[in-house]
Amino acid sequence: MTFDAALDATLAGKLAALEADLRQLGRVVVAFSGGADSAFLAAFATRTLGAAAAHAVTAVSPSLAGDEEADCRSLATEWGLRWTPVITHEMERAAYRLNDTDRCFHCKAELMDVVAPIAAAEGATVVLGVNLDDLGDHRPGQKAATDAGATFPLLAAGFTKADVRAASQQLGLRTWDKPAMACLASRIPYGTEVSVGLLSQLDRAEAALRRLGFRELRVRHYGETARLEFPLEELQSVLDRREAVVAAVRAQGYRYVTLDLEGFRSGNLNG
Repeated sequence: MTFDAALDATLAGKLAALEADLRQLGRVVVAFSGGADSAFLAAFATRTLGAAAAHAVTAVSPSLAGDEEADCRSLATEWGLRWTPVITHEMERAAYRLNDTDRCFHCKAELMDVVAPIAAAEGATVVLGVNLDDLGDHRPGQKAATDAGATFPLLAAGFTKADVRAASQQLGLRTWDKPAMACLASRIPYGTEVSVGLLSQLDRAEAALRRLGFRELRVRHYGETARLEFPLEELQSVLDRREAVVAAVRAQGYRYVTLDLEGFRSGNLNG
């Protein structure tokens, strides 16, 4: 694959390293959630290896927002990905529902239990879109994936989140500026049991806010209270539309709607 001459030399080097790693693997199954990282990896792997050797697989469960599943389907069509949605059953794992600090381990273990046989049947390696910035967060799911034989090509090539976004923009991928979208269970404080009903409530609440035009947000669940996070620069807009915001969230079953004045912080319930 040839790279645009306008690319920063460092980024071009990382892309070349990523291409070399993928070619060495030969055949890959990309865990494709639709986020910026996995979307870039799925698109780049397909461009590098061809759709016959690069298979994008999306885990579908109550923890995946409905809008995200739909976007994965759209991206697969737009980019010519070989794409398969598969059902995962993390809700059947008591340790996952318990929602302690290792919840993500049990979720990723379930993902690998479903995806690894697909990869084995194709003589492929499961690859995940983990970047260097992810290493600073609490992500026990990475250990579960590693234990099950997955690899992390973006890490091996030295990609940061900024690199992923810059490379995606250069490649013309519309996901280059897509807001981070962790699984819905990440909105639930540790110790509060995860349920299908609760995940659905959170999905509906966030979807309702996106319909109001907000792109980057989180609804954090605290019983009858929804704590809303938006980027700091959008707080005034949220206040200006206070009545619509409150109505949208209350319609999903919350009694109290609060605004976090510290703004949006991805993964802040990990602390």
